[in-house]
Amino acid sequence: MNRWFALRSLAALAALLALLVPGAADPLYPLGSRLGMTPPAGMALSKTFPGFEDQTNNVFIRLIALPDKAYAEIEKTMTNDALKKQGMAVEKREHMTLASGKGLLIVAQQQSDQLRFRKWLLVAPIADLTAMISFEIPNAAKAVYPDAAIRAALTSVTARSIVPPEEQLALLPFKIGELSGFRIVGVVPGRAIQLTEGPHDVIEEIDQPHMVVAAQPGGPPQPSDRGNFARNMMSGLPNLKELRITGSEPMRLGGQQGHEIRAEARDVKTGADIEIVQWLRFGNGAYIRMVGFAPKTAWLQAFPRFRAVRDGLEPR
Repeated sequence: MNRWFALRSLAALAALLALLVPGAADPLYPLGSRLGMTPPAGMALSKTFPGFEDQTNNVFIRLIALPDKAYAEIEKTMTNDALKKQGMAVEKREHMTLASGKGLLIVAQQQSDQLRFRKWLLVAPIADLTAMISFEIPNAAKAVYPDAAIRAALTSVTARSIVPPEEQLALLPFKIGELSGFRIVGVVPGRAIQLTEGPHDVIEEIDQPHMVVAAQPGGPPQPSDRGNFARNMMSGLPNLKELRITGSEPMRLGGQQGHEIRAEARDVKTGADIEIVQWLRFGNGAYIRMVGFAPKTAWLQAFPRFRAVRDGLEPR
């Protein structure tokens, strides 16, 4: 009877703790980041960098995702002497055990302006990435974030298989209302997005449709210069040869001045015929460039979908 009562009491306590701390063990992911972690209490997702911050105490956690092969090189080159040249005095270095395996942990002291702080650096292979985590804490905040809390946070680092499309789209300086069945293969935050359809993410040969949309500063101030500007933008497209412009005309895009160029080329690797379209949409002191290209055999299906992406574009 006593044993049964004790088990019921433990179950009730566990349920109560779950209510008091909902989702405490769940990792949080910065916007657009594959890396996430369970930060210590008092830290929130940053709105300015991939990581977490406590602005009151000047505590920051920065998450950087690197290629999987980077771990071996970093482990070899991140020596105490190398860190000393960056103004860090290493206190300790050790291997930290994570759910994904072992990572390298370095704890160092560093001076920045009038602030002396402790930096915890964790480098670890996680999934198909190398995670680099920097936990920066002023010495004055040590009581708020004891070593045990920092270690618990670092060991919680994890990686998700993909970044949800809506998060990737939120990193762009424009809104894309229509993906037209294409999938996202790359985003440069605040700048550009690459879309494709097919098995390949990297463009080694153009055997499937691709589209790149990018916001760029500048542009020709005079409307009469936009045609030449658009033609010049067509030079230097990768993986193409024998490019020939077949059409060039001004047009309105989304209520703004724009320009369309149509072209043909050959794949530099296979010699296959490629069709290309470029749209420029001009704004105040900036422009959006949209380039779609596909094998000629897939062009009739790809072009209206490129146009649907173009027409779904809106400023933020």
